[in-house]
Amino acid sequence: MSESNRKWYVLRTAGGKEKKAKEYLEKEIVRCGLSDLVDNILVPTEKVFKVVGGKRVAGERLLFPGYVLIQAELTGELQYIIRNEVPNMSGFLTEGKGGREPLPMRDNEVKRILGEQDALAEKDAQTIVDYIVGEAVKITDGPFTGFDGTIEEIVEDRSKLKVTVMIFGRKTLLELNFTQVTKE
Repeated sequence: MSESNRKWYVLRTAGGKEKKAKEYLEKEIVRCGLSDLVDNILVPTEKVFKVVGGKRVAGERLLFPGYVLIQAELTGELQYIIRNEVPNMSGFLTEGKGGREPLPMRDNEVKRILGEQDALAEKDAQTIVDYIVGEAVKITDGPFTGFDGTIEEIVEDRSKLKVTVMIFGRKTLLELNFTQVTKE
């Protein structure tokens, strides 16, 4: 099988079932002896951190919810498996010739998506902030543990919050890490 026939295609999946659909598709491909037709199956994700209960928790976020990418030489049998044998997968995103023939992704799209995936794998994970300005928080770490305050500013790129607290009857602005506070 020539490498030039292997193109990237976008598969539609049920939302939230991308990884399960990918795993099942991989198993079906092996079971049917079609591994030599498939180079790669990918669910593009990025690393993120959320602040939950004052602690930074690592996780992943899907770049394209509801989609799985596959690099393969499509045969009738492989198309049949993708459309009919894999739970939570409903076929190809782009279809031409009367809606049944899958169209491969353009090379520039593939390079952009794969380039983004590589860059996201190398860069530091992003922290997802669910704080808002004006929100009441409780300080859980540091010299001001136990104090209540109000968020004045969020500095996402430094993972910091500027919080106003009452100390000795005066409002004082503190700069705290996301992990040093919890929501009231």
